[in-house]
Amino acid sequence: MDLKGKTALITGSSRGIGFAIAKAFAEKGANIVINDIKIPDEAIEEIKALGVDCIGVVADISDFEQAESLVKAAKDKFGTVDVVVNNAGITRDGLLLRMKEKDFDDVIRINLKGTFNVIKHASKIMLKQRRGAIINLSSVVGLSGNIGQLNYSASKAGVLGITKTAARELGSRGITCNAIAPGFIKTAMTDVLSDEVKANMLAGIPLGRQGLPEDVAKVAVFFAENDYITGQVLNCDGGMVMQ
Repeated sequence: MDLKGKTALITGSSRGIGFAIAKAFAEKGANIVINDIKIPDEAIEEIKALGVDCIGVVADISDFEQAESLVKAAKDKFGTVDVVVNNAGITRDGLLLRMKEKDFDDVIRINLKGTFNVIKHASKIMLKQRRGAIINLSSVVGLSGNIGQLNYSASKAGVLGITKTAARELGSRGITCNAIAPGFIKTAMTDVLSDEVKANMLAGIPLGRQGLPEDVAKVAVFFAENDYITGQVLNCDGGMVMQ
């Protein structure tokens, strides 16, 4: 897909990986819909400075009706929804025996159900257009599991199931659906880790460095631009998890 003039909706995109993805699509000429529960004006202005149009839509994508309103706002503004990147997600880490039910439910609700909600509404538009690219953010822990992240691992493994099934169901209408599985990426979420934890994680990465949000953004653009790739999972992890 040539991204110039197309519309890209990225959830959880006011900062971090989501904002890097928004910038990467804007640099390719796509108009951008930023979504989050809070959106600073500076984020929208930074995207507009790249020569494209951009709107911010505050919505909790874990709520079915708010997700519908988000997709509608994108369609009303730009006339199409060509690319959806499901990036919004949270962590509530803890060992299985200590994990609270609410911490499990919140992570599944936002990371997994939120992905379903946005795809459910956006795919209706894409089906009529007979084109579209859906890109879901999973995680390497959805492939390998991780101590203290049972809820997060389960949600990200579920995203892979959504991705593969949606790819099969929507492919006949020219809609692709792929997933990115980031590894140890430098974000606000990983910055709070202790130096010891960071060192241990780096020791398991063959490329020997922490990933950047821009590394993940390049993969998102790759999937959007390739019309003959669907149902795939690409690890962006420096070799951390190999299959």
